[in-house]
Amino acid sequence: MAHPDLALWKQGWRANQIPFHLTHVHPLLAKYWSMLGLASDARVFVPLCGKILDLMWLHKRGHDVVGIELSPVAVRDFFKAAHLLPRHNCQGDLTRWTQERLAIYCGEFLALTRDELLGVSAVYDRAALTALPESLRAGYVSHLHAILPGGCLVLLMTIEDLDDDEEAADNMSSAENILSLYCAHFSIELLHAEYHEAMVDRAGEPTDPRCIHKVYRLQHSTSAPNEATP
Repeated sequence: MAHPDLALWKQGWRANQIPFHLTHVHPLLAKYWSMLGLASDARVFVPLCGKILDLMWLHKRGHDVVGIELSPVAVRDFFKAAHLLPRHNCQGDLTRWTQERLAIYCGEFLALTRDELLGVSAVYDRAALTALPESLRAGYVSHLHAILPGGCLVLLMTIEDLDDDEEAADNMSSAENILSLYCAHFSIELLHAEYHEAMVDRAGEPTDPRCIHKVYRLQHSTSAPNEATP
C-alpha cells in the first residue's frame, strides 16, 4: 500500500498537524452504534483509528477493541492519553500494542490478516475510507472483505464535499461511489445524512467546504472469502 499520501500521513502526525482529530467522542457514534444490535462484549475492529477517543468509548461499553493505525506517534499518544501502559511486540510487518481488551496494530492496513480479526463482529469506520486517496479506496474495501469474518456488521461514516454547483438536496441518498465500492460483498443501508454549511475562520477565509455527513449500516456477505462456494 506504498503511496505518497501515506508518508504524508505519518509526517503530519510527527508534526502534530492533525486538524481532523476530534477532542470528543463522535456524536454520530453515540447516536447510531446501538443500531448494530451487538452484544456488549462483541469484538470490534476500528481501521485507520488514529488516537480517536471513540476507541475508549467502545472499550468502556465492554467491547474487545482492535484497531490498526499507520503512525506510531498516534498509537503512543492514544495509550498515553488513556493512562495505559501497553505491551508491544512485532508480528510480521506490524507492531501489536495491547492493554486489557485493547489491541492496536501499528503498520499498513494491507499487512493485516484474517488471523488478527478472528471473532470480530463489527467494524467502526469513522471516515477511514474518506481519508484515503481515491486510488486506494477500492483496494481498502477489497482487503476489508478478504479479512473480515462472514456476517460482520459495519458502521460506516463518510464525509462528502459538495462542489459549488451541487445542491445538498440532490445528494442526500446513498452515494454512488459507496454503492460501487461495497455492493459486491456487503448489503448497504443509509441510516443518516446531515448537511453542513461551509466553515470560515475569523478572517472570513474558507477552512472547510460545504459537505454532507452520512452514516451507513453495512453487512458483510455471510460466507467469508475462503468459505465461499466455488
